[in-house]
Amino acid sequence: MRHRNKINQLGRETQHRKALLRNLAISLIEKKHITTTTAKAKELRRYVEPLLTRAKNDSTHNRRIIFSMLRHKETISMLFGEVAEKIADRPGGYTRVVKIGTRPGDNADMALIELVDFSLLNGGGEISAKATEATPKKRTRRGGKKQTGAKPETKTDNVKSGKKPSTKTPNAPKRRQRKSGDA
Repeated sequence: MRHRNKINQLGRETQHRKALLRNLAISLIEKKHITTTTAKAKELRRYVEPLLTRAKNDSTHNRRIIFSMLRHKETISMLFGEVAEKIADRPGGYTRVVKIGTRPGDNADMALIELVDFSLLNGGGEISAKATEATPKKRTRRGGKKQTGAKPETKTDNVKSGKKPSTKTPNAPKRRQRKSGDA
C-alpha cells in the first residue's frame, strides 16, 4: 500500500525523475516561464518553491543547498540575483500553473508554469522578440493539392445536376470480404 507516499512518480525511475525536475527547474529560473505537461508542472511547483524561499536569504549555506539540488552555477547566480530581488516581499506562492489545453500529438494536458513576478499574464515579464512576432502556420502535406483550374463539386451541385451524392469518401479504406464457402 502506498500510504503517505504523495510524490508523483511521473512514470520514471528515481534518478530519471530527479534529473527531469532539476532540468525543468533550471529552465524555469532562466526563462521565467515554460510549457510542459500539467503533471510535470504541478510536481515542478513542489520542487522549485522551497528553492525560491531559500533564495530570498543570500547566504553561503543557502547557496550550497540550492547548488546541491540544481548543479548549475549560472542559474544559481541568476536565482540569487534578479529573481530574489523581485520575490523578496512575497510571502510564498512564487509560481503559477495555467492550463493551456492539450498537446496535438498525444492529447496530453499541457500547462504553462511561470514565476508570478515575471508573469506574461500581468505584463510583468519581458517578452522576447521571438514570442511577439506572429509565427506563420506550419504547412503540412496532409491536405493534398488544391485544384486550380476546375471548380470542385459540392453536395448542392450534385443535387442540382441530378447526380446522386456518393456515400463513400474517396480516401476510405477498402474492406476485405470474407471468403464464403464451406471447408
